[in-house]
Amino acid sequence: MAGDALSDLLKTVRLTGATFFDIEAQDPWAIRSPAPSSILPRILPGADHLISYHVVTDGRCFARIIGKEAIPVEAGEVVVFTNSDPHIMSSTPDLGADPPTADVLEIAAAGQQPFPINFVKDGALSARLVCGYLACHALPFNPLLEALPPVIKAGDARGDGGWLGQFIRLAVAEVAEKRAGSETVLTKLSELMFVDVLRRYVESLPPQQAGWLAGLRDPHLSKALALMHDHPAHNWTVEALAKESALSRTVLAERFNKIVGMPPMHYLAKWRMQIASELLGAGGSNVASIAAQIGYESEAAFSRAFKKMIGVPPSAWRVGVRAAAGSESKDASETEGGPSV
Repeated sequence: MAGDALSDLLKTVRLTGATFFDIEAQDPWAIRSPAPSSILPRILPGADHLISYHVVTDGRCFARIIGKEAIPVEAGEVVVFTNSDPHIMSSTPDLGADPPTADVLEIAAAGQQPFPINFVKDGALSARLVCGYLACHALPFNPLLEALPPVIKAGDARGDGGWLGQFIRLAVAEVAEKRAGSETVLTKLSELMFVDVLRRYVESLPPQQAGWLAGLRDPHLSKALALMHDHPAHNWTVEALAKESALSRTVLAERFNKIVGMPPMHYLAKWRMQIASELLGAGGSNVASIAAQIGYESEAAFSRAFKKMIGVPPSAWRVGVRAAAGSESKDASETEGGPSV
């Protein structure tokens, strides 16, 4: 059931991937991440959250958030910056670098993906990376993002038979062969890779860990979460969820609040609003229909609840999402064909 709740969340927040860079490097080298605002419009117009990842396919390097300690990354490992904080990938822990300019990003976005960056002059290759991005919606409610640390590193302890080993082999093949559809293949692979990294992170959590992902690992709480995700319009009560989750009402309420960080009914209300915001942004349903889909008996009751939790009425949210998507798409198209490096 834990997988169901995670899958539902990833679908609802519209997780989507894009691969941009294939980096070949010779020591010394360093590259700094672009600003999220320059990447998001090209991946998912209207999204408000960017995740960066770097898969080391050959050699080794260091990854660090600006101002934080560097993390060594070996071939066969992936490092994920869950908030896309400003960071540097480099051959040594303390090398600095400037972020790529806007025109470099335009050239990369307009060309064949992934865009090659070559730091090799006349010596031997010391590292190779496939770097990309994932975008999703953080607002109004994305409990996954709140539960993740800024950086996650994962490797294939199970050897080449594990998913990360397969991802790396497939990514290397797609980059090298540059066949038709490679960009789409790499995009989907990056989404699957991220899900596998999340699974590994959940498995590594200490027993005392709290948060939404820790709730997925708890068999009783994961059942309750899955029920709310699968049937958001159902007239759930704490008693009903407790019965289905094989716990007493008191134990479920206390455990849910302690681990997930909020009461079950509060979580359900926030999850309903996340679904509603996605439906409003998609534009295919009217407000009354959306209200019914998430368990409200009237449009007025839903509108009041939405405004109380989100801060604006449903109609204003819909207009705002469309305006943001249109503005970002316009900004991206207007910068195409800008000056080259």
